Amino acid sequence: CKQEMLQKKNAVLVDGVILNGPIMDSKSGEKFVEEACKIIMEEVVQKADDVTEKVCEWQAPETLKQILDLEMRDTGECHQKLLQLCRDVIQYSVKTSHPRFFNQLYAGTDYYSLVARFITEALNPSVYTYEVSPVFLLVEEAVIKKMIEFVGWEEGDGIFNPGGSVSNMYAMNLARYKFCPEIKEKGLSGLPRLVLFASEECHYSMKKAASFLGIGTENVYFIRTDERGKMIPEELEKQVQRARKEGSAPFLVCATAGTTVLGAFDPLDKIADICEKHGLWLHVDASWGGSALISRKHCRLLNGIHRADSVAWNPHKMLLAGIQCCALLVKDNSGLLKKCYSAEAAYLFQQDKFYDVSYDTGDKSIQCSRRPDAFKFWLMWKALGTTGLEERVNRALALARYLVEEIKKREGFQLLLEPEYANVCFWYIPPSLREMEDGPEFWQKLHQVAPVIKERMMKKGSMMLGYQPHRGKVNFFRQVVISPQVSREDMDFLLDEIELLAKDL
Repeated sequence: CKQEMLQKKNAVLVDGVILNGPIMDSKSGEKFVEEACKIIMEEVVQKADDVTEKVCEWQAPETLKQILDLEMRDTGECHQKLLQLCRDVIQYSVKTSHPRFFNQLYAGTDYYSLVARFITEALNPSVYTYEVSPVFLLVEEAVIKKMIEFVGWEEGDGIFNPGGSVSNMYAMNLARYKFCPEIKEKGLSGLPRLVLFASEECHYSMKKAASFLGIGTENVYFIRTDERGKMIPEELEKQVQRARKEGSAPFLVCATAGTTVLGAFDPLDKIADICEKHGLWLHVDASWGGSALISRKHCRLLNGIHRADSVAWNPHKMLLAGIQCCALLVKDNSGLLKKCYSAEAAYLFQQDKFYDVSYDTGDKSIQCSRRPDAFKFWLMWKALGTTGLEERVNRALALARYLVEEIKKREGFQLLLEPEYANVCFWYIPPSLREMEDGPEFWQKLHQVAPVIKERMMKKGSMMLGYQPHRGKVNFFRQVVISPQVSREDMDFLLDEIELLAKDL
């Protein structure tokens, strides 16, 4: 075969490799994409809101390994085998778009965002310079500008990142750079002991960021929260003063707008007062709760956020922009992000280009290659408008309120607290425990209930609902309403199903 190709006109052989013509069969590849897209439409998109489908088809890890045939071989598989693998992957994956997937702080499908993802996956862009990503850089600029308006700033800067955890790390490093600019070149040596403050209910990414950045987890002072999970400002003031007396250098306060478990919103105005008094950078982790800013009814939950120096906000959560879609917004508009993160790579960021190089925004990122995540949010926003996004937030919180009232009516269900956001936390007390005295034995037995119910719902595939112990409280369920595909009937089903799964406990 190689000899035949060499006999063709102008055939070239280099190091034993024939260089004439492509080696990829485009027609065959296009056919595969077409058939795979048909499977995606039939098995994922068209079944997204079908409650008769299973949320998951549980298999033990060793069994699933055998079903999927994970081995990679010397020779490639035929297309029919690959298409069957695609079907298997879909079948045994969790259907996060299912109306009864309540397990995480993301759920549901937005069709406009989904199409945006198809487009970006097909184009395979990287967002660092205007020359290779002109459309997506302009889109990101427009989206960040609009998000900044909702935060309440007159101007600002920002960048989309691969996750709220990364946005929090960006903010922590940015605050440290503002406090001590020479650290970028000279490193940590010779610096005083840097200290930051976050609530007991903050996201675990704060500890990870402190560890990663060399600040140290012992230098994260966790501030006490009240019974609702909100940071107590008076405790923050005490801890700042304590750090100063110890000779440490406080530089950052991380407040939370929408905690992961309880959905609590820290009192931002009071925290901002303390930050201004002591000259501390205020970062607000609004990864979960930031989307309430879109709602005129619920934006009050974030009163005072305009006083923050930086904000993390994840549209892939409440607004369904698709994982991942996470922005870090910064009030400073003097180029602080770029000053902090720039490495001035000459092969990318040449200053003598033929266009306005201010659009080459990649040097304010710690990444080189970066996905065009803002495009998902932009296309969805263009399709729904701000009023459509607002309706999503309002409806999710209204459904959460409906569920709370239904829980109060039902025997065996007990709220931890009245929610202020979409997190509804509750225990289910099975019949065998309802007459038991409140004491250590009761709580020990109740602690075992949620894991059993979770196992049964997973193996049945009827729904997915998260549980956890939290700050001295035994295992309880955390139900989160997000998806616009969720109905009142799904709320009723959730409570009915828990009762059914636990009837013998």
